[in-house]
Amino acid sequence: METLVLIVHVLLAAAIIALVLLQQGKGAEAGASFGGGASQTVFGSTGSGSFMVKITALAAAILFSTSFALAYFAKERAANVTEVGIPSASVIESAAERNQLPVLEVPRSADLPSSDMPQAD
Repeated sequence: METLVLIVHVLLAAAIIALVLLQQGKGAEAGASFGGGASQTVFGSTGSGSFMVKITALAAAILFSTSFALAYFAKERAANVTEVGIPSASVIESAAERNQLPVLEVPRSADLPSSDMPQAD
């Protein structure tokens, strides 16, 4: 389900970008952009303004809801992290008190090859 919501979210984002780029500015007329009078426009004599604005607003509303859905999925996944084997803070603290934490072994300088050692001036 999360993958489906993510795909819809990405497609809506691309659609909003395209819709915003297709819209005309306030001073431009729809007929001038299509090379004819009002009777020859694609969206009728009222122009493309109201149609494009409504579609953009609908796409933005759906994008907003998919954002909330993705946030909900992320919250659920974060809540389930402790259930997959990551110890809680109290378990780590109790292991530290008993000195049962793993220790990183650091190699001694005698174990390193001499070519890796910087030469003193």
